[in-house]
Amino acid sequence: MNSQVTHVGFSDESNWNTGRFRSLCIATTPKCYLEDLENEISNLLRDSGIEEFKWKKLKGARERFAAEKLCDFVICNALKRKLRIDVLIWDIQDSRHDINHRDDIANLQRMYYHLFRNVLRLRWPNDSIWQLHPDEHTQIDWETIGDYLETNSVGIEIEPPLLSSGGFRLRLKREFGMEDIQPIDSKAHPFIHLADLFAGMAVFSREKYHAYQSWLETSYQPSLLIEECSEELSNRDQERFHVMKEFDKMCKRKKLGVSLKHSKGFRTYDPKMPINFWLYEPQHPNDKAPTRK
Repeated sequence: MNSQVTHVGFSDESNWNTGRFRSLCIATTPKCYLEDLENEISNLLRDSGIEEFKWKKLKGARERFAAEKLCDFVICNALKRKLRIDVLIWDIQDSRHDINHRDDIANLQRMYYHLFRNVLRLRWPNDSIWQLHPDEHTQIDWETIGDYLETNSVGIEIEPPLLSSGGFRLRLKREFGMEDIQPIDSKAHPFIHLADLFAGMAVFSREKYHAYQSWLETSYQPSLLIEECSEELSNRDQERFHVMKEFDKMCKRKKLGVSLKHSKGFRTYDPKMPINFWLYEPQHPNDKAPTRK
């Protein structure tokens, strides 16, 4: 890692091209805390009998307990300002995304830009020097994303300097203090597991909110469980509901401002909070997702 780097970010995506809701999460931390935090995550997972946490693999009690431990770990260290979790969620049924020939990869690139802009500079010191580690299985080609940003408008809210001449990495360095981008294998970097967990949980909380609410209301009275709910819910869904429930309780105990019931899915209304679920909303009538040419 470059000796000048002061902060590190790890990102992952969930359902970027499937389902109604899509998400992108970035877990960020000052470089000085990274080694200790990663060791703690590794020990936590080892004690849980899990080598690598993946939201999509959460289908039993072992994975559920590991997820709840990770949530507790994140909340504890977020309150100490040692890390942040920022999740950007978008709805393909809104006016921005419900268009013909939508280009989901290009749209994902735009969402990365919005996340960079709202986290790397606004939530950490302005003079931070960043290294970004996206999961290596991302659909974004980091070598060509600059060409896309240079030739396509990404909305009136984006400042002109981003689209000026010069290499993409140079622009990233100027705009966000991004020293380097290195896609990595999630098995070797446990911080990516946090991004995977929160990206997945954000999407699931919106896709399954009504089923979750029915499960919550009847979980202590199995005899009253409505037939429709009992038929639709798998064991995997119910294990994930337990994680949602515990995380929601943890956030409320610590007054982190994370809403679930009011927004019918996780959402944080104050983006300054260290765990921030951000639902992207169209910025103006002409704010439309990119389309395939």
